[in-house]
Amino acid sequence: MTQQVEFWFEFASTYSYPAAMRVEAMARAAGVGLVWRPFLLGPIFGAQGWNDSPFNIYPAKGRYMWRDMARICDAQGLVLKEPLRFPQNGLKAARIAMLATDEGWAGDFVRGVYLANFAGQKDISDEAVLRDLLHALGKDAPDVMTRSNDPANKDRLKVQTQTAIGKGIFGAPSFTVGEELFWGNDRLEQALDWAGKSA
Repeated sequence: MTQQVEFWFEFASTYSYPAAMRVEAMARAAGVGLVWRPFLLGPIFGAQGWNDSPFNIYPAKGRYMWRDMARICDAQGLVLKEPLRFPQNGLKAARIAMLATDEGWAGDFVRGVYLANFAGQKDISDEAVLRDLLHALGKDAPDVMTRSNDPANKDRLKVQTQTAIGKGIFGAPSFTVGEELFWGNDRLEQALDWAGKSA
């Protein structure tokens, strides 16, 4: 049986945006299973002594990234507007994504959050923004918000972040196929091909 690709993403991550917008359709076309894996980069960056995105810490790298993102998004037909604040706090959205993954609506929610962040210049840490996204998906927003803040769900996100660290993940987006790690939006095709060949 064809292996699954696990898609590790952070809502603050720029390159996770184009990856999230295409990963589901590409996995389906390749006949490869897909598992959505929200996690947090903060603890990973903190362990390296960074208290901010490396794209802010190293301005030349940041300038390159935004230009690169413009080219990538143009090629994919995606709108790209630099967020009013970068990086944004994706913690609340990630907690909701944990539930969405369990309940089968992760794809639509994740894409909605990325569009709000990188196309709509909305504050994805604002609960009103998240409630609007949930309403648009036909979800009971108050119920989902309450369940996302349950201590057990919060702990699950922490554990998933530790799992990412244990797999050697150091950035987003990342893709894993078994123990094999692929880092970056430009490695999605390679990850899918590896999964297909691992059947």
